Amino acid sequence: MSFTSTPRGAPLARLSVAHRLDSRGHPYDSDVNESLAVITAELCANAVRHGRVPGRDFHVRLTTEADGELRLEVSDTRGERRPAAVPPANPDAESGRGLLIVTALADEWIDRTQCGTRCQQSRIV
Repeated sequence: MSFTSTPRGAPLARLSVAHRLDSRGHPYDSDVNESLAVITAELCANAVRHGRVPGRDFHVRLTTEADGELRLEVSDTRGERRPAAVPPANPDAESGRGLLIVTALADEWIDRTQCGTRCQQSRIV
């Protein structure tokens, strides 16, 4: 799925992932759907905020593995801009907790660069 790298893209991606999960047997109010929707929102917000190239979209891929594992990939066009290590959140800051949230909700997540794009992948069993 491709989304515009604007503030409207991340919420639309979250809704699209939640809808696809619901259609695959993970209802909107299930823990899996709610967790992946939040992970989607956080990773897509990062793609828009830190990986935006005007006129280029970011991409989201949701797959179900044979063992039932769900994988979510969010890629943007700024492969040279790697996320910093997850620092402790400043309690007074208004932002900066996205990767901490992803770490808490995903069973695993990785960040990789390939062919000039950055891809963040999370996994929920």
